[in-house]
Amino acid sequence: MGSQDSHAADSTTPTPSLPTPATQAGRDGLAAILARPRSAVIALDFDGTLAPIVPDPDQARAHPEAVPAIAALAPKVAAVAVVTGRPADVAVRHGGFAGVPGLEHLVVLGHYGAERWEAATGTVTAPPPHPGVAAVRAELPGLLDRVGAGHGTWVEEKGRSVAVHTRRADDPQAAFELLRDPLTDLAARHGLIVEPGRMVLELRPPGMDKGVALLDCVRDVAATSVLYAGDDLGDLSAFATVDKLRSDGVPGLLVCSGSSEVTELAERADVVVDGPAGVVALLRDLAEKLD
Repeated sequence: MGSQDSHAADSTTPTPSLPTPATQAGRDGLAAILARPRSAVIALDFDGTLAPIVPDPDQARAHPEAVPAIAALAPKVAAVAVVTGRPADVAVRHGGFAGVPGLEHLVVLGHYGAERWEAATGTVTAPPPHPGVAAVRAELPGLLDRVGAGHGTWVEEKGRSVAVHTRRADDPQAAFELLRDPLTDLAARHGLIVEPGRMVLELRPPGMDKGVALLDCVRDVAATSVLYAGDDLGDLSAFATVDKLRSDGVPGLLVCSGSSEVTELAERADVVVDGPAGVVALLRDLAEKLD
């Protein structure tokens, strides 16, 4: 009897290789994932979480150990989802997720959940684009000229949204602040919203965010626990969803891929790790714990 009790305690207690969450809610979330992994959802942001932030988003690639770590973990849990503001096919390509053994049931929820790529079929499903995106795209060059945000500010075409990056500007933070209000006004005129991030302002349709996408994923598999890892302001809605799920009786673990650029997530997270390398180590250690 004592042996069984000892084994049960071991199955829900983090090993030294897993970080101990800073909050009781986080400790409960991790314990629930370890106790019933087959009904757990693991959800992960892409840029800044699985892939290091780089000056040119087209050059972003997943950490070299990310795919092996996810492939080791995915068969042991109910679902693994990558939840990103990028187009789903771009995240799949930059992540190297297609055709990988162990990732047969991976889903990539692109454009904050508006697009869904499933590894099982290799196809993307999505509704028609919002007409406001084309209108904003046409007006952006003139607005940037008028505002004078500085050399190096540039526009990323994302299909269902457009993003204005200031990381390569003469003064990235000043350009970011200079553009925030004009871009918010432009977005509002065309029925869009502005999503701020790490030296980027994205103009996109309302009604879909990472929190909504995460909740749909959890409900799809009737998950009894969830882990979400992110690094940027766009991940706050997913953090809020995990908080709501906790209040509804579904334990959850909030992980921040730490950076000096965004502190809001670190302040709310149960576990803070050192960027994508830290996220990969956490996923790898979790997979090993579930062996």
